[in-house]
Amino acid sequence: MQKTILITGSTDGIGLATANMLLAQGHRILLHGRNADKLNKVKTELAAQAVNNGSVAGYVADLSDMAGVEALATAVAADLTAKHQTLDVLINNAGVFNVPNPLTPAGLDVRFVVNTLAPYLLTQKLLPMLAKQGRVVNLSSAAQAPVDISAMEGSALQGQGGLPDGAAYAQSKLALTMWSMAMAEDLTEQFGAQAPVIVAVNPASFLASKMVKDAYGMAGNDLSIGADILVRAAVSDEFADASGKYYDNDARCFAQPHADALDKAKRDEVVAVIQTLVK
Repeated sequence: MQKTILITGSTDGIGLATANMLLAQGHRILLHGRNADKLNKVKTELAAQAVNNGSVAGYVADLSDMAGVEALATAVAADLTAKHQTLDVLINNAGVFNVPNPLTPAGLDVRFVVNTLAPYLLTQKLLPMLAKQGRVVNLSSAAQAPVDISAMEGSALQGQGGLPDGAAYAQSKLALTMWSMAMAEDLTEQFGAQAPVIVAVNPASFLASKMVKDAYGMAGNDLSIGADILVRAAVSDEFADASGKYYDNDARCFAQPHADALDKAKRDEVVAVIQTLVK
């Protein structure tokens, strides 16, 4: 069955590889990128490869800006409504590791904004458009570290902790995993079997993405390793009952995330901070 799938950060790396695989299966792919010229180039190239009534659309947005995230959600929802469609899958793939300036104009940590806050806000805004038993696939990581929210003033989540890139990335990915589990739990309580699947996935460590090259100066492993698991998470029966779970593609199985993600009190604490910041 053809599905409509939005993939953030899909103009290069794992996102683009995933878009290619899903388009080859005949799905409708909604691309997202930060650079309009690059997005249009990728959209044109992919559209020429579409098969089995597959199609491609594109959206420009800066996910380090909450207003940009809201605008993206509004544009996607408007287009889906106009075409009498729902969103079957949202893949929150976009992420950053190191940036020239780690603080946004609002004083937030860019790593947390892009990796944690933006996917949370985008998911919340698009939930009304998500099909029954639709899916949200959140790109987590094997790198997970306890999130520093001990004091709201000076919290890493608020960009005041002066965290090095590795620490900020690991904390942001654990925070993403925590809200994925919390949201899955809440939606299941509300909608039961009709609730969308919310799953966090480590696509595999050290893949050949721009992020890995910039961060570690290494070529990395075949991107198709990560793209394959994202495709499976998006459309395969294997993930039909995966809501609230964490899939570790290094181990090639569902696994336990960092212990903090299993602690409901800590999850609730992190989610409360996220909800405050996205407002």
